[in-house]
Amino acid sequence: MITAAMVKDLRQRTGAGMLDCKNALVEKNGDVEKAVGYLREKGLAAAAKKAGRIASEGIVESYIHGGGRIGVLVEVNCETDFVAKTPAFRELVKSIAMQIAASRPEYVSKEDVPQEVLEKEKEILKNQALNEGKPEKVVEKMVEGRIEKYYKQACLLEQEYIRDTEITVSKLISDQIAKIGENIKVRRFARFEMGEGIEKKQEDFASEVMSQIKG
Repeated sequence: MITAAMVKDLRQRTGAGMLDCKNALVEKNGDVEKAVGYLREKGLAAAAKKAGRIASEGIVESYIHGGGRIGVLVEVNCETDFVAKTPAFRELVKSIAMQIAASRPEYVSKEDVPQEVLEKEKEILKNQALNEGKPEKVVEKMVEGRIEKYYKQACLLEQEYIRDTEITVSKLISDQIAKIGENIKVRRFARFEMGEGIEKKQEDFASEVMSQIKG
């Protein structure tokens, strides 16, 4: 039996409409976890349709950590000024800014990595594999796998989300698109770390940011 309490709980967990929650529970025979997955699948399908729409509004958010030791500016776009002013959107943008502070991405997405940088990285990875004594015939596949790891480190959207490492930043944004109902895009960001590039004792500011986020 599907109860009102089950529907309410599912709505709170997913942000989906009451009728959608009830239908999901019916579809999954009252299994809440399966209903969550079902709604996410439906929500992501809706988000994919919205992804082509123009996002020309939004906000520029700043995040300063450790008394000015790390600073981030990030521009995140949505479709309307109304959504840009909502607490949910602003919280998402703040979370993205903190992600950038903690995880040091270099680019927003895979597509933003310059071709010359990618080719240089592939060459380095290929030489590493060869130096490890790997046969030539498997080196290319190894390089492909390691390039994916490079993307997960260097590209914001490919990174594990620091507050929930089960999802990527891209998935975090897709979930919010489904809830908010508008296309959302990270357009650009800049990250500054005090003394970066100057030889001195290195302090792990990124770990400090993450500890504060998770604390």
